[in-house]
Amino acid sequence: MPNGANRIVPGRAKPTMTSPLPGAEPGLYLDANATEALRPEAREAVLAAFDLVGNPASVHADGRAARKLLESARAALAARLGARPENVVFCAGATEANAMAIHGLAGGGAIVIGATEHDAVRAAAPAALIAPVDAAGRLDQTAFAALLAAHRPALACVMAANNETGVLNDIAAIAALCAAQGTRLHVDAVQAAGRVADPDYLAQGASSVATSAHKLGGPKGVGALLLAPEAASAFAPLIRGGGQERGRRGGTHNLPGIAGFAAALDAAHATTCPDPRLAALRDAIEAGARDCGARIAGAGAPRLPNTTCLVLPGLAAEAQVIALDLDGIRVSAGSACSSGKAASSHVLAAMGLGDLAGNAIRVSLPWNAPDDAPARFLAAYRRLAARALRKSAHVSTSAA
Repeated sequence: MPNGANRIVPGRAKPTMTSPLPGAEPGLYLDANATEALRPEAREAVLAAFDLVGNPASVHADGRAARKLLESARAALAARLGARPENVVFCAGATEANAMAIHGLAGGGAIVIGATEHDAVRAAAPAALIAPVDAAGRLDQTAFAALLAAHRPALACVMAANNETGVLNDIAAIAALCAAQGTRLHVDAVQAAGRVADPDYLAQGASSVATSAHKLGGPKGVGALLLAPEAASAFAPLIRGGGQERGRRGGTHNLPGIAGFAAALDAAHATTCPDPRLAALRDAIEAGARDCGARIAGAGAPRLPNTTCLVLPGLAAEAQVIALDLDGIRVSAGSACSSGKAASSHVLAAMGLGDLAGNAIRVSLPWNAPDDAPARFLAAYRRLAARALRKSAHVSTSAA
């Protein structure tokens, strides 16, 4: 270890992961759809689980104690999300959960996905048929039904809530269309769980549901795939190993992560869900952004209470994100799961925004957003809008 870096020295405080990086400044975090702040309940659950020595697969006393915690967390998630405990399959996160569903339920048959699905679904099903969305970003059910009737796919994948716009799909209606053609439905519920009142998509007819802990205030690196009974009996595992998760996903359990996941989900639903306070903050941000000349992508559709997608003509998304960051405001352009790149959004392109798809930022309020978030954000955003207006005026003058 060169120069003794990170070595624990007697009498010196241990380094902590909660300390800010050198040069980092405190700011206003408005990127919850990338990851939420860790909830105190989740932190406590994680720390308590670290004190358990045993492997849940071991049969001795320490192993049984770990197993008890594992199954308690499993039962808690099942109760909140409408699954049977035995059909909750823990994994490393939503990307794996989506891949597990596509691999385990399609059986090599055709797949249909929505045009605005997350890249985790798009990459796992590169040959999938694409169902269009309407101008508000909701799945076009007429076109979707036509694809189902024409191709009789084995699996359809439709997200409950879009990660960029917050737009909600009518999962019950979509599930009914799938059932009529004998097609299983997989729902990416990553952004919806913990933010909508009733995320019981299995009861609405889905065959499987993907969830992730860190999107609702839990730790990073843990998720779950929920299976309907008929899907559980037909499921083919993606990762085989020591027989964990009833043979559906091999590998030693991330027990601290799983414990934190269950605690975060309980905490998210301990108060009113969806959160009216976050909806009011979002609405205030949108009102001020409209005054600056911004458009709200998906404004005509039901949306998550914490999410808005602001389209500002004349200024690229990357430039907006950088400028806001310099003002201490943390937001994203498109998905945060694309290796840190800020590129034109396939979601907004599918919604028909054309060149404006490269001019949008996502503002997503975390569960602990301060009440003055709109005022602080808009103070910086107005400077952006003025910059975009000056740029537009310069281009018009040059063209003349």
